Amino acid sequence: MTRLLAAVLALCACDAALEAMPDAGAPPISDGEDPPPVRPARFRNPINAGADPFLTYHAGHYYLMTTQGDALRMWKARSLPELAVAAPATIWQDTDPSRDRDVWAPALHLFDGRWYVYYTADDGLDDHHRLHVLESDGADPLGPYHYKAKLEPFNGLGLWAIDPEVFEQNGKRYIVWSGENAQARNRLYIAQLANPWTIGGPRVYLPAAGGCPEVREAPSILQRDGTTHLVYSSCDTGKPDYQLWMLTAPMSADPMLASSWTQHPVPVLRAAPELGVFGPGSNGFFKSPDGTEDWIVYHAKNTGSFTYDGRTTRVQKLAPGSPLDLGPPVPVNEPQLAPSGDPGPGTYSLDDGDATFAGDWTLYTTCAQCMGNTDHGSAQTGATATYTFTGTQIALYAVKDAGNGIAAFSIDDGPETTRDTYAPIRQGAQPIYVSPRLAPGVHTLAVRVTGTKSPASAGVAIGIDRADVFGP
Repeated sequence: MTRLLAAVLALCACDAALEAMPDAGAPPISDGEDPPPVRPARFRNPINAGADPFLTYHAGHYYLMTTQGDALRMWKARSLPELAVAAPATIWQDTDPSRDRDVWAPALHLFDGRWYVYYTADDGLDDHHRLHVLESDGADPLGPYHYKAKLEPFNGLGLWAIDPEVFEQNGKRYIVWSGENAQARNRLYIAQLANPWTIGGPRVYLPAAGGCPEVREAPSILQRDGTTHLVYSSCDTGKPDYQLWMLTAPMSADPMLASSWTQHPVPVLRAAPELGVFGPGSNGFFKSPDGTEDWIVYHAKNTGSFTYDGRTTRVQKLAPGSPLDLGPPVPVNEPQLAPSGDPGPGTYSLDDGDATFAGDWTLYTTCAQCMGNTDHGSAQTGATATYTFTGTQIALYAVKDAGNGIAAFSIDDGPETTRDTYAPIRQGAQPIYVSPRLAPGVHTLAVRVTGTKSPASAGVAIGIDRADVFGP
């Protein structure tokens, strides 16, 4: 409890320090003698609306993939904060009906000059989930790609499998995943790869603790200081107590021996209800652009209710030294410095109180997960809220709820687009709208209550919370 309180106080101190900084993008101050200081970029979680994230940095760009269900999509950005507004590229959509549904948990790796995407898919029946791999035609992470193979170990043919991840150790390549045995599903397995698209031998079961009996899934790998850290998720991802646990092995050891792995006795990342973060898990690791920092990417929710909805992608920096304790999850709306070497310029945020309102809007002063603990809402058809901002792009975050309806959005009095803000369980800080890229300068974003809703919704209300502004 003492460690957690100290961590929370440290986060608050960091928040105060960052909030004291001028907005990213504001011109630096110089006395005319020294060059202006380089202002580090800052940002807030979430950076994507998807679950099961995988993020890597390569040749000047970040590449992010998340579970999309019907296809494999990738986001590319020069600066990490810009992933939140980057347009997705569909890199693969299968036409084979045996593997074109429930496309989950992609992982992206460069081997021998080609990119490989490891993922799971089925025909619409979860019993038929299997591991698959794509191969790029060239050296571009965005592809094009072609289907390469189904991945099955010699002693696991025809068995349920999800969440593949690969790594190299002692000059060999290995794949780890969540599979099944005669007793249960969602158990961890490892096998050696003969090449990037072929499992070259039998699988080995890796016993793993987890604070609950039902799930061991989404393995990820961090290799640092002579140790391989296999970090995995436990408990059902719909539960608020979805969490991360870890096995470790010396990098000199044979990872195919279960005895090489040591169980860490407690979770390394878990829910922090006092910070409004639930179900952190399904993670990956990535390096900062300059290679000096390790970062974790994962998904989490803003509600303690059982739900698979509302899982969003979050990131935070690992502390130097041992990763045995990742610290508390960073709450949404908490400003963070971008990874070392990130070119910026980051974002600045406008609160709901910075908007100009027309019509009947209510200020809610006890909004959990809202920036400043407040948001505005209205159910009056035609009511508008307008943000004025300076930049090249804007993203709006707000509450989704069971009584919410369809909102209309307009940039600079242009044509409207609409988004449904209904969700069966209330969650704040949900990505609602991303504008197109705009010319640098002053712009407006208008949000209008349309008075319409989806059949599932109990009302037509619209809420606004924070808007993140990107670009110079």
